[in-house]
Amino acid sequence: MTLSDRQAALYALFDQLSIPWTTHEHPPVFTVEEGADIKAALPGGHTKNLFLKDKDGQLVLISALGETQIPLKHLHREIGTKRLSFGRPDLMEETLGVTPGSVTLFALINDAETRVRVILDEGLFDHDIVNFHPLSNDATTAVPSDRLEDFVRATGHVAERLDFSAL
Repeated sequence: MTLSDRQAALYALFDQLSIPWTTHEHPPVFTVEEGADIKAALPGGHTKNLFLKDKDGQLVLISALGETQIPLKHLHREIGTKRLSFGRPDLMEETLGVTPGSVTLFALINDAETRVRVILDEGLFDHDIVNFHPLSNDATTAVPSDRLEDFVRATGHVAERLDFSAL
């Protein structure tokens, strides 16, 4: 399936779930910092997404506000895993169907085997609208934060919420 087919499936799922969405195309961005100008022009909370793996092979996707500090050295104790490190690009592509720079909560649509554990930053819910890449880093899709868990459930996953600001 091509990227455009997968994006069409993502938008179709939003429509099926009656989740309003808006996508803005822009030049590719690979880091939170690179997207600063784009984000300044778009309303809502802007996100970063980390694809992690623990020493036992458990996969974790963290979706958080871009400015959220995520204490990777100690996070494993908070979420009950072994020490965490960034997942390899080939493993990310195998499980989430995206490449580095395009990691997004929306990639859960590609994890049919539900191998990835999902953790959402409580800070996301402080914004009415949140922005994620729609499976590629050359666009940003805005959705209501109060519908994130509906999307996660529709992909067969369970969303865990964690207040990173309290860690």
